[in-house]
Order: sequence, then structure tokens, then C-alpha cells
Amino acid sequence: MTFSRLRCAPRRLTAALVASAGLATAADAATLQVLAQGKAGQPLADVVLLLEPQGAKAAVKPLAQVEIAQQGRRFVPVVTVVPVGTKVQFPNQDTVRHHVYSFSPAKKFELKLYVGKPENPVEFDRAGLVVLGCNIHDTMVGWVVVSDTPWYAKTPAGGRATLADVPPGSYVLRSWHPDLPAGSTGIEQPVTVGAAGLDLVASLPVAGR
Repeated sequence: MTFSRLRCAPRRLTAALVASAGLATAADAATLQVLAQGKAGQPLADVVLLLEPQGAKAAVKPLAQVEIAQQGRRFVPVVTVVPVGTKVQFPNQDTVRHHVYSFSPAKKFELKLYVGKPENPVEFDRAGLVVLGCNIHDTMVGWVVVSDTPWYAKTPAGGRATLADVPPGSYVLRSWHPDLPAGSTGIEQPVTVGAAGLDLVASLPVAGR
């Protein structure tokens, strides 16, 4: 079919071609299984995995209704990963007041002494690592990793996470854990994704928690 004929094609035919192209893209997408391990080979929880394409970035979609609570004078969860543009609420579920802040370049903000839920959430609009603290309780530390790739995950207690719907191509897998040295952007490893998917091991030089 020539280009001129395609321009004159009925709408239903054009829609069918678009739908077929979408199905082909979905069929080519792969699934990656990643096992995060510490320096002794033990499974690691709270490892953030970011699969970053080498080349043009892929679009990300903000999440809705994300919360990082304060419970027992701790941030819960202690590690959170969200895509760029996500708004996060910081409900205080303790009986004492908290003062949440961050001085990180990726997001500087301050929620002055409060109880309950702040009126407005905090929007994380720039990719990077955000370290959370409380001016009243110095032992309270939390981390938010803001992702500019749609392929991200955080490992549970078993250390294994899934990255789904990954198109074939060349990527860098970035693995980050809060016990890495301050300022670390994570451990990088090149990854080539094919239609069959991959089983990967991400090794980090930390003991875990």
C-alpha cells in the first residue's frame, strides 16, 4: 500500500492498523526477574531497581495516593520509590508532632510541626534520591527514590522483584540500597533485553538490615 492510499484509507482500517501495531509491541515486551543480594550472598530487602534505557527516555506516569507515614517515630515505609511527578502524603500517626524536611537537591521541602495529615501532599518533580528527616527526632531517616524510568521496583524480604513490559533493547540496571555509602547513585550493570526476558542477580556490597 502506497503512502497516498494509506492517507485515504477508511478510519476503521487505520484504527485496525494502529491496534495491530500496539499488539505487536506488547507481544515483544519482556519480563525481568531480579534477585538482589548482599555481600554475603544473602537476599536484600529495600533495594531499589531502576532499569534505564540507553538512548531516549521512556515516558513515566505519576502514581496516585502514595503515603509515607510516621509510626513509632519511624518513616513507614523507610524506602519508597515513585515515578517523577508523584505527589506523596506524609500522615503523622504518632501521638507526638513531627517536622518533616529534606535538603536533597532532588527535592527540598519542609512540613513544619504537625499532627494528622498535612493539607497538601509533596510533589516529587525531579528524578534523584531524597533523604527525609525530622527536626524533632534525629533518629528518623527515610529515603525516596524518584524515578524517570517506568521500569522500577523495590525488593521485598526475599530480595526478588519483577520488572515487566520491558521492550527489547539495551539498558543499565541501577541497584540502590540505603546502606550504600552516602552520595552513591547505586550499582550499575549493563543489560541487553530480548523477547525471552532475563533472570538477573544484582550484587551490592552491603550487609542489609
